[in-house]
Amino acid sequence: MVTLLGKEQVDDDDKKLYCEKQIDAAEDTGKELDLDISDLEKAIEETKAFIETTTEEIAALTAGIKALDKSVIQATDQRKAENEEYKSTMAENSAAVELLGVAKNRLN
Repeated sequence: MVTLLGKEQVDDDDKKLYCEKQIDAAEDTGKELDLDISDLEKAIEETKAFIETTTEEIAALTAGIKALDKSVIQATDQRKAENEEYKSTMAENSAAVELLGVAKNRLN
């Protein structure tokens, strides 16, 4: 009986050592996973900040493009009006030159 109890004690001690090693390994793995989680949380926060900054930059660029489009439309309208005025002036000048030519012919 004492021999059996001694053998069971040795088996129990071996099992205890095995369990302690497994617990240590599990704790180490847990710490590594906690560090990984922490690193990933930092990366997520950095990415969120980057996305927010990029979104703000896109909004600013979109507003700039809209303002540029508006100024292009205004410049186009102004050029069209100036072109019409130029055509009208040229037509009047041509008519005046023609009229002067007719008057010159009558004076001769």
